[in-house]
Amino acid sequence: MLLELIQVKRLAGSQRNKITVVFDGYPNPGGISGSFENKEGPDVIFSRKETADERIKNMVQHYPKTRDVIVVSDDKEIKFFIASCGAKAMSVEEFFGMSKEKLKRKKEQEEALKSEITYSQMREINEELKKLWLK
Repeated sequence: MLLELIQVKRLAGSQRNKITVVFDGYPNPGGISGSFENKEGPDVIFSRKETADERIKNMVQHYPKTRDVIVVSDDKEIKFFIASCGAKAMSVEEFFGMSKEKLKRKKEQEEALKSEITYSQMREINEELKKLWLK
């Protein structure tokens, strides 16, 4: 689902941006289904004998232009390592376009709606509007 979400929501931004997803362990014998076996989706790497964190660190450390790399992780150790290599770290929320401020505002709006108007009141308002507008 993660791979599909990345592709459908076009989270890479530009088609020129490359996304690589690193999973712990080994791939399933059946492989990854769908378009992820071709060039449309993100590249998928399985860490095999090392952890995904170790694999990510190794990839970033050996990348020629680390300033062009963005790693998405909420792991503090990874974030510190990435920064020390000159790359950027991004939280999962930021990557999915849900900044903490945006989430907070959404929650506040939902709470305000709950406290301002009840379902019964909403129904009464809708009935009144129907009478006015649907003559």
